[in-house]
Amino acid sequence: MKVLLIKDVYKLGRAGDVKKVADGYGRNFLLPQGLAMLATPGAMKQAEKIKGQAEVKRAALNSELKDLADHINGVTLTFAAKAGETGKLYGSITTQDVASAIMEQTKYEVKRQQIDMQPIREVGEFKAHVRLTIDLIPEIKIIVRREGEAAEAEAPAEESKTGEKPKRTPRARKKVEEAEAVPAEEAKAE
Repeated sequence: MKVLLIKDVYKLGRAGDVKKVADGYGRNFLLPQGLAMLATPGAMKQAEKIKGQAEVKRAALNSELKDLADHINGVTLTFAAKAGETGKLYGSITTQDVASAIMEQTKYEVKRQQIDMQPIREVGEFKAHVRLTIDLIPEIKIIVRREGEAAEAEAPAEESKTGEKPKRTPRARKKVEEAEAVPAEEAKAE
């Protein structure tokens, strides 16, 4: 099915373009949503008019959202999540979580549908894109770490500053003592 796009459609094209799409996609989504019309000879005469109007709207929208894109671009979001020994999360970081974090950090509302990423299911560093318009797509950085990991990373730093060993819990102390005792027993056996 050939359609003439009336509005910009993400991953399909810009307004005024003629595209060949699957029948179901055109009939069930593009036409009812008012994003496209059938590419008939009468509609083709309107293509240039639609392109001109869309470019004016696109330029106005881009200039309006330019400040927002500059503000969001390069934002780093950090999430603490429960994770297993291998780094796999027990849940996942979704687009809704990222949208909420952007709202908290920048005070700008971004819909979850505008965030282009797969759900994050492991510890690490990731990149995601926020689709504000077809031309403005700022990139954000997402860091996922294990819950309590930051506290563990700060403990050795404190030890080096004071020169003292950090205080350990009885269970951790017992494991350290057992680990130190094993090499001593091996040395006696030789």
